[in-house]
Order: sequence, then structure tokens, then C-alpha cells
Amino acid sequence: MEVEKYLGRSRLYRRLRSGPHGQLVERYAARLIEERLVRHGTWRCLNVVGGLLSWMAGRRYKLVDLDEQVVERYLRHRGGRQSIQPGDRAALKRWLSVLREEGVIAPSVLPPLTPHERIFKEFDAYLRSERGLAPRSIVRHLPVIRRFLHEVCSGGAALGKISQEDVIRYIERHAQDWSPGTGKAMCWSLRAFLRYLHHRGLNARPLADCVPSMRRWKLATLPTYLPAAQVRKALDGCDRETVMGRRDYAILLLLAKLGLRADEVATLTLDDIDWRASEILVRAKGRQRARMPIPPDVGAAIVAYLRNGRPKSSCRRLFVRTLAPHVGFASGCAITMIAKAALDRVGIEGCAHRGAHIFRHSLATELLRSGATLSEIGQLLRHENHDTTRIYSKVDIDALRTLSLPWPGGVQ
Repeated sequence: MEVEKYLGRSRLYRRLRSGPHGQLVERYAARLIEERLVRHGTWRCLNVVGGLLSWMAGRRYKLVDLDEQVVERYLRHRGGRQSIQPGDRAALKRWLSVLREEGVIAPSVLPPLTPHERIFKEFDAYLRSERGLAPRSIVRHLPVIRRFLHEVCSGGAALGKISQEDVIRYIERHAQDWSPGTGKAMCWSLRAFLRYLHHRGLNARPLADCVPSMRRWKLATLPTYLPAAQVRKALDGCDRETVMGRRDYAILLLLAKLGLRADEVATLTLDDIDWRASEILVRAKGRQRARMPIPPDVGAAIVAYLRNGRPKSSCRRLFVRTLAPHVGFASGCAITMIAKAALDRVGIEGCAHRGAHIFRHSLATELLRSGATLSEIGQLLRHENHDTTRIYSKVDIDALRTLSLPWPGGVQ
């Protein structure tokens, strides 16, 4: 049995297995091995569970009484004697999951929803089913709505009392909190929510009409980009002798050579790659799908990761966590953090924006300077609107020089 091979020499495992809950401990150990935890991580999880069982026995708790509240009491007790490690709570959650699968303890009981949580859930369903928004678009609304309700009303019963003055005062208070783009997104979220309240009859006033527009000039900013030498430096900074280095190198190449967005990289799956055609399927913004050719160096990096870097996992995502559980990234935020770490690693500083998108901007800028047209760049970056691509014309200095007029009185 794989558990015996992996843990047969562990005195802690043998002691727990010979105890009154030996079969459950064996099932728990099998779960840890299925999730590909390293030996030290497996030992740590067993140690935490063993401590919980000893603590329960000392207080005459029965195993059937175990639930999240008991776990919290144990963690407070454990925290008074030693530091709580980040994985301790997750280890006990796995233990509860195993006990529930085996029918030893009762299913978890969710606490009743608060009025605000109920509104969030209904608003989520409305955006998903009636407005057709993607889950990652819906998630961006909720922090704005949560803050708005916290400041403007104290419960679901007060939704009908929200007035035009409340909305305008809220926007005036927070309009300068973020960038103009984020301010526009805040107003967009508020309009969607206030429109929903009126649609459901929760507020008789059409308050969405009173949300002002945030002024933001189109093409007013310059795209932040890196010179080709710095992009190469960031790529070379990945230690491809390590598992994480091979993964990060493949991710950075997809950002730098194909101009993929962070979310697009995070959602790639093994099934998206057509090795015979040398193409990759990209799930782009707006629920679009695009097939893109795989350059040889990008393909070689992905192959190196798959052969000598990707952990064994049932997850079909192309890129997975290096630490157990080996699952795909929850969102594009992880890709952004990988890009930031790559820039920090080689000391690239002075960028207004430090994340995955800077590689996309750098690719577009380099292509433009190499003679590519804006139309070709827009096709590569999968822009729906040509105006989105026009911003890169601002960084084509050589082309802009041909448009400059002579300075009166001579060259300055």
C-alpha cells in the first residue's frame, strides 16, 4: 500500500494508526498522499491531528462532537503553547472533511445569511443569469457594493431608504480614493447594483440615473513598457534548474512572446495545446476564444516544464501550484505576482506598473518599433477596438519625429 511505503517508518503515524481512530488516520494519510504533500508537510498534518485527538481525549470530547467550533478552541489552546503554522488550520479542515466523508461527524452547518449576504447572493445570480456576466467580472462588483452598503445602510430593510443624496455623497467621498479608471469602475458597479434594486422593487427610485460619470480622457496615459534587454533579463533571471523556475520561465515567455493576459495564462489547460498544429487555445476577454501559434522557444519551455517540473496532479490546468495541493491558480493574480517577483529578482525598478501586463505592453512596443502596423498588433493582442491599440503610437518616437514641426528660429 502506498501509505505504508510513504509513512511506514514514521513513529508518529504508527502511533496514531494503532490508536482508537487508526482506520480514520490511515484514510487521512492516504488523502495527504493523494494531494502530493511532501514528507515534512504530511508529518506536520499528522502531528496537528494527533495533538487535536490528545486534547479532545483530555477533555473527554467524543469524536462525534468534533466540528469547526471545537477546532477553533483547540487552535486557541495550541496557540498558547506554540506558534500556529499557516498549514495547521488547513490540516484540520482536511481532517474534518475525511470524517464527514466517512459519516463519523455531522455535515457542516452553514450560518444563516445576513441581510447583506443575501443581497450579494441574489445580485450575483442576477448578474450571472440575466446580465450574462462572467464570474471574474461579477467578483469585481462585490467589494464596491459591500462598502457602499456598510456606509449607507445597516441592513436589508434599509435598502428602500437609500436616496439620491446618499449615492452622491458616497461617490464624492470616494471619487479620489483610486485612479480615474478605478473610479469609473466604482460608478459602473453602483449603477448595476442600483438598477438591480429598482428592478427587484427593493427601492422605488431609479437611482442608477443619478450616478455621475467619472471623467477619464481616452489615450491620456502612456503605456508602461520594458526595453527588450530588460525583458530578456527578467526571463534569464528564472532559475531553470528548479521546478518553480521552469514553471515561471514558461509563464513569462507566454506573457512576453504571445502577449497573453494574466487571466488567460492562469486558465490555460493541457487540452488547450495542439502539439501537432503547434497552436494554443486562449480564452480571451469577452468570452472570446482565439488560436495562437506557439513559437519554438515557448513550446520548448512548456515541454521542459511538463516533463521535468509539473507535479503529478489530476488537475487539467497547464500551470499548477508547486506546493500541495497541486491545483491550478485561483485567478490571474498569481500570474501577476510571478511577474512582479521576476522583475524584483533582477532589480528592474522605476516602472509605474509592475505586473504581468507590462510584458504585454513591452511586446506591442517592440513590434511597433520593428515595423509592425497597429492593425497587426491589435490582432496579436486580440483587441476588439482599434482605439485600444492606438495608445502604442505614443511610444513610437521615430514615427512621431516625422510629424513634429520645425521650431521657430531654428533647431532647439
